[in-house]
Amino acid sequence: MTAARPKTISEKILSTKSGTDAYASDIVVCDVDLVIGTDASSPMALAYFDKMGGQRLFDPERVVFALDHYSPPSTPKTAAFHDRVRAFARQTGARLHEVGEGISHQIVAEQGRVLPGDLVIGADSHTVTCGALNVFATGVGSSDLAAAMITGRVWLRVPETIAVTLVGDRPRGLAAKDAALALIAELGAEGANYQTLEIGGPGIAQFTLEERFVFSNLAVESGAKAAIFPADEAVASYLAGRTTNVGTPVGADDGATYARALTIDLSTLTPRVAIPHSPNDVVTIGRIVGTPVQMVFLGTCTGGRVPDFHEALDVLERAGGRVAPSVQLVVTPASREVYLRLIEDGTLGKLAAMGAIVTTPGCGACCGTSGAIPGDGMTVLSTANRNFKARMGNASASIYLASPAACAASAATGRITDPRTIG
Repeated sequence: MTAARPKTISEKILSTKSGTDAYASDIVVCDVDLVIGTDASSPMALAYFDKMGGQRLFDPERVVFALDHYSPPSTPKTAAFHDRVRAFARQTGARLHEVGEGISHQIVAEQGRVLPGDLVIGADSHTVTCGALNVFATGVGSSDLAAAMITGRVWLRVPETIAVTLVGDRPRGLAAKDAALALIAELGAEGANYQTLEIGGPGIAQFTLEERFVFSNLAVESGAKAAIFPADEAVASYLAGRTTNVGTPVGADDGATYARALTIDLSTLTPRVAIPHSPNDVVTIGRIVGTPVQMVFLGTCTGGRVPDFHEALDVLERAGGRVAPSVQLVVTPASREVYLRLIEDGTLGKLAAMGAIVTTPGCGACCGTSGAIPGDGMTVLSTANRNFKARMGNASASIYLASPAACAASAATGRITDPRTIG
């Protein structure tokens, strides 16, 4: 009998979920652990569900909907989307997260619904965020989502894998967002098309689990199908208290085949900014220091967690505890859990006292579907993951992407500012 070849993390997870000996480029049909729909995609998925003759869910406990993109709805049409999803959830027993509970993939991570070794699919491309928990998490289309709701299965081509190794000492003042922007700039907009980024190396120990979410999240901007970290103490620590289930941690085999190897030396990096209108068009912050900004956005699934707001508040307080009169500061927690923790520790009150506009937890302001929308010609500095033209609801605005610290420093000065120069 021929011995099985060594496998990457993706190959091992998809082999287990398909019950086959799977390798890159194989087509597999896999059992899914969690199916996630959102209000932006679910109406179409539910239409497919009906066309496919769906009568019931394969497992109501493993189908989740989040009303996160139109949060709250701003038109009768989007309110109707919510009513359609609510009615379906009542009918089928699917789990429903209401307006204000937060972003789909943030919620399932917080609730311990996503575990090492899982296969998770969602109709939001940034479902890849969950890969930080040693999970194969990926975005799918509405028809695939509907089929999975009925059958509990999804077809996939096993991706090739790019080995990303983080090395070097992380400099003081280097945010996870800076390193993640440097990574996707290195890859380019299509540099990881339908491939998995397997992120490891000694450098990952310098990033908390919540910081690792940023890497996995931004990976999709290089076309990645998934972005997976190993299961280590950071994963176990994050899940402790959220669940008693440790999952099935998966590591790559020695000698596994990779399509490419990429090393990022953290010690060489400095704060980064993505300039309009692509998250892959990244420059060092020094290149654009002094650019006036009129709106600063703190939030979303790349910059809306508790440590992000703590970091931003620290910078603002070191800058004098004020927001420049010319700047509109918008704050959107990634979830209700984050929102409540920021109220409890006083962070949200302090930001509001500085003049911040606090919007409903969710995706709204990032997508331009609800919440604060920039005015014509505004320059926006944002902690979000995308800065395409019209991304925030106004095609005439120019959106730059940066870390929470850089966004806070710029909110204080009214112009793009290196946070390392504050205080």
